Amino acid sequence: MSVPKHDAPRAPFAFFRLGRVLTAVAVCAAFTGSAVAPTLAFAKTAPPRPVLDASAVAAPDRYSADAAQQIFAAGGNAVDAAVAIAFTLAVTDPEAGNIGGGGFMTLFVDGKPYFLDYRERAPQQATRDMYLDGKGALVAGMSAVGHRAVAVPGTVEGMWEAQQRFGKLKWKQVLAPAIRYASDGFLVEPWLQKQRDDAAKSFAGKTNFDAYFSTLKAGATFRQPELAQTLTRIAGDGGREFYEGRTADLIAQQMYGHGLVNKQDLIQYKAVWRQPLTADWNGYQIVTAPPPSSGGVGLIQMLKMKAALKQGFDGLELNSAPYIHLIAQIEDRVFADRQQYIGDPDTYKVPVARLTDDAYLAQRADEVKPDEVPGAAPVKGGLDGVALEKAQTTHFSVVDKWGNAVSNTYTLNGSFGSGVVVDGAGFVLNDAMDDFETKPAAAQPGASDDGLNTVAPGRRPLSSMTPTILLKDNKVSLVIGTPGGSRIFTSIFQVMTDLYDFNMTPADALAALRFHHQLLPQKTIYFEPFRPAPGELAAQLKTLGYAVEQQSFNGDVQMIRVDGTNPVPAADPRGVGVARVIQ
Repeated sequence: MSVPKHDAPRAPFAFFRLGRVLTAVAVCAAFTGSAVAPTLAFAKTAPPRPVLDASAVAAPDRYSADAAQQIFAAGGNAVDAAVAIAFTLAVTDPEAGNIGGGGFMTLFVDGKPYFLDYRERAPQQATRDMYLDGKGALVAGMSAVGHRAVAVPGTVEGMWEAQQRFGKLKWKQVLAPAIRYASDGFLVEPWLQKQRDDAAKSFAGKTNFDAYFSTLKAGATFRQPELAQTLTRIAGDGGREFYEGRTADLIAQQMYGHGLVNKQDLIQYKAVWRQPLTADWNGYQIVTAPPPSSGGVGLIQMLKMKAALKQGFDGLELNSAPYIHLIAQIEDRVFADRQQYIGDPDTYKVPVARLTDDAYLAQRADEVKPDEVPGAAPVKGGLDGVALEKAQTTHFSVVDKWGNAVSNTYTLNGSFGSGVVVDGAGFVLNDAMDDFETKPAAAQPGASDDGLNTVAPGRRPLSSMTPTILLKDNKVSLVIGTPGGSRIFTSIFQVMTDLYDFNMTPADALAALRFHHQLLPQKTIYFEPFRPAPGELAAQLKTLGYAVEQQSFNGDVQMIRVDGTNPVPAADPRGVGVARVIQ
């Protein structure tokens, strides 16, 4: 169920609601003769006194960090800043930042935790076997490139819901930085051109991608006039313009005859306020993502299972072969549960309480043995051939001086999504349909052979996005998240472990070696280019029975730790993110 802002009625467009408010103010003033009436009509609850020395942001690029700083300077709060960051990244990081995708937002506002699900949904015309040919074989690439890969976007609705409920500033104010970057342009950095060049190869001849992005070149100023017009419409008419107005018409026209998303799908789309997933750990309260994310469940399971195995970990050097061996066994069990039990909670009752129960996790931890041979005994819940999920997602973390916090992760799924640009609107659409089990009973990321993540009309695909906030005595202690597909919650787990079990500084915890293992492919430990496995460590893991592989992806954790009243933001050295304290 969607929760409205301050219990206010929902209007299709912002200016309609504003008109009613202005009328009410005029009537009130006429009857009371008081000049105070307009002030009362527009007043929001006064913010509490500052509890932190400053606000802070950890964002994926300098443009979005600048946008946040402008919003704080105007008196905005963490939610205002987060929405400004999200729209700015839709302009300056179009390979992952977006208005054509979806995601999750974990919030802590005025002393209470919240979670907003604005994940994409399958269109109403979607069917279970829509990516199969007449012989039942999967049509290569259909769920990942082009119009049929597109699910109903949720980002604009999510940002609208969050800002209307909790923001302090006007909607137009928080979109202003993004509109300026789209209209005036921004300087393209080499990493973004490389992402564009790599993506263009898979889109060549299949989409209109090059018509919009062929001029995105390192060192050049990239302007997006159609996107500027789209953002201006959304800023003027409110978030529902994307789903009911001119932008919705342009999306429907782009999809007509090629994809399944239509105007009715857009009109029906709503973000959902869900109960955040919470758990106690190490004297802290974890606030994280519930289903349809598997990440929150997986993160809690990993943290609690490691705590239950304290004796087994005592004396082990961080990231030594015996340490990695125990973590890999934990990950086997977490990914087995993920595949067997987690799906869209609107279509399936996910047993979250059981999966995160202390007694259950202690029982699972008892199965972990230092002398276990990798892959020798099957772990319940597995399917053959599960691959790593796509990693082209983006995350940012925000804390304001009043102690409010936002952890937001959103995505187009693949780099530049489906490669389909909405003509006349200037933004890329997602390929989130590829996150479903596109061939039923076959292995796909997050798949289950009982249909929990098969394509179905209106269903949200399973995700690993894990925007997380850690509380201590009901005050923000950590805000964290990362892109990375199925590596998201294993990466967050490692950084949190480095911080709290090994007492590292934020900078050291982010720079430390990370690895990844999941149930399948069996017996495989993945390392990353930023910190590849040292030769001796790789040899020791191979002796234990593991294959050691290097993945092409580096993480991009953006986090803020709060030490007393001092926010300490940190950006992953693997990326180009910016950590900034804002007075």
